[in-house]
Amino acid sequence: MGVLLVVVVVILAVAVGLVAWAVGAYNGLVQLRNRVGNGWAQIDVQLKQRADLIPNLVETVKGYAAHESGVLTQVTAARAGAVAAAANPGASLAERAAAENALSHALFNLQATAEAYPQLQANQNFMNLQNQLQGLEQKIAYARQFYNDVVMKYNTRIETVPSNIIAGMFHFTQAQYFMADEASRAVPQVRF
Repeated sequence: MGVLLVVVVVILAVAVGLVAWAVGAYNGLVQLRNRVGNGWAQIDVQLKQRADLIPNLVETVKGYAAHESGVLTQVTAARAGAVAAAANPGASLAERAAAENALSHALFNLQATAEAYPQLQANQNFMNLQNQLQGLEQKIAYARQFYNDVVMKYNTRIETVPSNIIAGMFHFTQAQYFMADEASRAVPQVRF
């Protein structure tokens, strides 16, 4: 009778230990999934601020570089694409990233064009807008790095033993990294 009691206690202890591990693994996965969502939300806030700043920047440049309409049109179209992708709840992370990368490329072209106009460079409004944009770009870069770091931790947890068992049972899926598209990786050509 004493041996049977010891066996039952050991089996209960192992069962309780397994349940505690499963609960801990599940909660850890949920926490990481929520951090991935929060990381994306932080990027989204910065991207929204950038999109809101761009019309003012374009209007300021337009006054000095009216004949550069191709660059201004490119920035306006890229901003519209980024805003549309952000407003579309069905847009994938890859689609959002592509739209934002196109906007970054267009902004680079706008800044390169603006450098050819000394009066524009001396305009205080333009300088303030450009400084705000540079600050936002730094925040976006940091937010993207943070997001990708959290995605790496989350995806690693989903793939590694033994937490992959819980991830599979509860249908945790991998998150996508925020990656630059091929056009953004190319070295930009600046010509005046």
